[in-house]
Amino acid sequence: MATKLLTGRVALVTGATRGIGKGIAVQLGEAGALVYITGRTLKSSNDKPGSLEETAEAIRSRGGRCIPVCVNHENADEIEALFERITKEQDGRLDILVNNAYKGVERLLMTSGKPFWEVEPDMFDEVNNVGLRNHYYCAVYAARLMVPRKQGLIVFVSSPGGLRYLFNVAYGVGKAACDRMAADTAFELRKHNVGSISLWPGGVGTDTILASEHNAGFLKMLKKFDKPESAEYAGRIIAHLAQNPSMMQYSGKIVMTVDYGTTYSIPDTDGEYPTNIRSFSYLFKQVPSLSWLSGWIPGFLKVPYWLFHQSSNKF
Repeated sequence: MATKLLTGRVALVTGATRGIGKGIAVQLGEAGALVYITGRTLKSSNDKPGSLEETAEAIRSRGGRCIPVCVNHENADEIEALFERITKEQDGRLDILVNNAYKGVERLLMTSGKPFWEVEPDMFDEVNNVGLRNHYYCAVYAARLMVPRKQGLIVFVSSPGGLRYLFNVAYGVGKAACDRMAADTAFELRKHNVGSISLWPGGVGTDTILASEHNAGFLKMLKKFDKPESAEYAGRIIAHLAQNPSMMQYSGKIVMTVDYGTTYSIPDTDGEYPTNIRSFSYLFKQVPSLSWLSGWIPGFLKVPYWLFHQSSNKF
């Protein structure tokens, strides 16, 4: 993204050492924002690639600015200290919070397919202490900076796992709660002109997942996407959304990256648009007896949101 649309803005991306978090941070930095990035790993090692230093270098190589901060997002004191630092260093300014930090991906892949009673119950805490509880803490502290200034955007990185069963119970509960947290925080923030959304990236083959020896199930799912998303596509969407005059119309809603990208003509880093899971062409391809029809269906024909929502099991 060549234009510095976010010059003068301050952003915080949690869990930015690798994967989607790193991609988002790189795109926000390239768009001109000063980006605080957090994670537990400052320097990379041979057995564990991905670090704050690597992300910082990637941002700076594109002309961006960033401030790496080591944070354990399971520790409430460290979370509070992070926001105190931002408050002090940026004179109380924070324009964008991206709640992306997540823990337990490897264990999630290892236990995927097992019924919840055959997995130790601390699985719930391992996944959701960072992937849910931490998001609430960060949203609270971010709102305290955004509300007085009457502007800001909070993003919860979620997934279709909040709508339908995916991976396991702990994962689905956490993502459904993220979607609800975005909706309810948006309700209370709206009168202060602060937006809050849940962002659903499409299929993304992150470095962590691709390197895992337990990734067979995910790779099988990823192959269903003719065009998976790059790890940076979500960042392109957030960078545009943060400066979109119509941003508040999305507040409280689930925003699917490819839908937003298609609406505003934002392709992925390779100039193409990722697969849209709402497209009839994609859905027909998942049914062997109907897959031959997929090539005849225009890509712009999609399942309406109201009908898409009926695939949930809430009623």
